[in-house]
Amino acid sequence: MTQFTKKILSLFLCLFLFVFSFTGTAKAAADWPDNISVQADGAILLDADTGTILWGQNIHNQYFPASITKVMTALLVIENCKLDDTVTFSHDAVFNVESKSSNAGINEGDQLSVKDCLYALLLKSANESANALAEHVAGSREAFADMMNARAKELGCTNTHFANPSGLNNPEHYTSPYDMALIARAAFKNPIFEEIDSTTYYKLPPNSINKEGLTIYPGHKMMRKGSPYYYPEIVGGKTGYTTLAGNTLITCAEKNGMKLIAVILKGSTPQYWSDTKNLLEFGFNNFTSLKAAEYEKTYSSITNDLNFSGLSITKPEALVLDPDSRIILPKTADFYDAQPELSYDISSDDPENAIAKINYRYQDRVVGSTFLEINDSLVETAVKSKLEDAPATNASETSPAAVDALAGKDAAKLKEDRAAQAYREKALRPFEIPLSAWLILGSVGAAIIAVGLIFLVIYRKHREEQDSMLRKEQRLKRLKDSGVSADEFDSLLQQRRGVYTSRKKGWRKGKFKFR
Repeated sequence: MTQFTKKILSLFLCLFLFVFSFTGTAKAAADWPDNISVQADGAILLDADTGTILWGQNIHNQYFPASITKVMTALLVIENCKLDDTVTFSHDAVFNVESKSSNAGINEGDQLSVKDCLYALLLKSANESANALAEHVAGSREAFADMMNARAKELGCTNTHFANPSGLNNPEHYTSPYDMALIARAAFKNPIFEEIDSTTYYKLPPNSINKEGLTIYPGHKMMRKGSPYYYPEIVGGKTGYTTLAGNTLITCAEKNGMKLIAVILKGSTPQYWSDTKNLLEFGFNNFTSLKAAEYEKTYSSITNDLNFSGLSITKPEALVLDPDSRIILPKTADFYDAQPELSYDISSDDPENAIAKINYRYQDRVVGSTFLEINDSLVETAVKSKLEDAPATNASETSPAAVDALAGKDAAKLKEDRAAQAYREKALRPFEIPLSAWLILGSVGAAIIAVGLIFLVIYRKHREEQDSMLRKEQRLKRLKDSGVSADEFDSLLQQRRGVYTSRKKGWRKGKFKFR
């Protein structure tokens, strides 16, 4: 049976089970909190862990960002440079800035490390540093702007276009609250960016203008203890201002295991400080962040009678939930109010050992996800067991050192020599649709026709799924390198689908209900 046919059959089952999952009486979940307002024209509050929008106003409208642009500049530099690289400041970098705009007193011909330039960029908002870093990375400010736009697109930005690395006025330089929150989220996931941006003071080395060096401080007043706007949970942020942009502000704060991103566009001083504080307080007071692995029971690990290509394994678990993935919910809601949706579409950005993804939906929004991952220790145990069971032609090949080598990163060659033939000789049980599934198929009646039409469309479009198939081939290669064959990979998917089917049958019988 072809992989495509298997996919079609499994999708049939999933769709039918999805229909029956709503046969019970569902209790309405708590409303999503929205009891807040801000004076800024555009604003958003985003959960940094899940990317969930907690609240927003004009989040897709386009605005001038001013110097919060430098968050994207810093992220690109960190991703493309070494911190100890030397940056030489050109005439254009120093003088191609607006008069009296932010600077760190760096002159033409001065040389600083990338690290020093990043501190000047994020803490002092130095425009000459933005220009010099752009030239260092891409050769010119224009080429760097192209890189900025490409990176923004990768992050999912659809209402953003950058024309320069500093954020100075340009009619072709704009963003939206949502896009800027996506950029800030990516930046604060980078430990180097977060370390630099959270610094409250830094001394730049001596140069031709500042012979003793220059001590700089962040412009974000909520980070400074002596400020009336000080907010102790602030991780970092970036300010911006031009006459066209008004006051702009990015802020990251963390409290009680929850990390939030607040963005203000077209704000006014001093109100934009109050707007940001109100957004953060709204988030911390009304929402809670939960680790999915601590609550998810349906997709818990397989531990009983797992046959892995003829090898019986009970310990360790075959599949495990990612221990760090989170979902975010209103404090008045329960974890089980969120509806799980199982997906086998794994992207290149997901963990390498993930074979499935569980998305959690609350009302009309996705509030987080987690991954079903292959337990690496299972693969090691399976490979070791197969090697130990295989007849040895040389005593050294079954030594403890050889066994450990097979389970490690250099396992591929030795595995092919000693275990490949054993894998090929063992056949998995043929793909079967259980009797209960046929009963379900027979009971849905007219729904079969509708689903059949859906799969006609799927069949016509399956050629467009080359990217998905490529990702699967890459996962299969990783599995093969660890001692697991393609058939064994399919066996794992069938095991998980069996658990998924059991859960949906429980919903149909009323054992589980949405509240």
